[in-house]
Amino acid sequence: MARIKIELPEKCIAAFQIPVRITDINYGNHLGNDSLVAIIHEARMQFLHQHNYTEMDVAGTSLIMNDLLVEFKSEAFYKDILEVSLFTGEIFKVGFELFYSLYATRGQSSILIAKAKTGMVCFDYKEKKLMQVPGELKKILLN
Repeated sequence: MARIKIELPEKCIAAFQIPVRITDINYGNHLGNDSLVAIIHEARMQFLHQHNYTEMDVAGTSLIMNDLLVEFKSEAFYKDILEVSLFTGEIFKVGFELFYSLYATRGQSSILIAKAKTGMVCFDYKEKKLMQVPGELKKILLN
């Protein structure tokens, strides 16, 4: 099976510093894969919060993650501060792609920990159906 290769878009739309907590460490003594997913979720929430949105209310729609890809590159450890950058990928009628890069700084080196991609769809929980991406959301995604 071929390895996943994630190509990041050029334009970064946001960046956040998120610490690796002791609860993020697995039995291998490094950042667990489940915690990495939680960290990109936290970065996405911080991005939405910057624009006064939540995943349950983004300009009248809710967001659901419908796919996830992660390309692990290096280990992260307890007390690392991860620089998580977000990038907008393709925007579709009812959804869009978000890309993420996660770097740790150790000494003078910046180490790529992982790249990730989430597919997000807009959803109306009351009607139980997909919705179009609101214009306000497109505007902040295209920043």
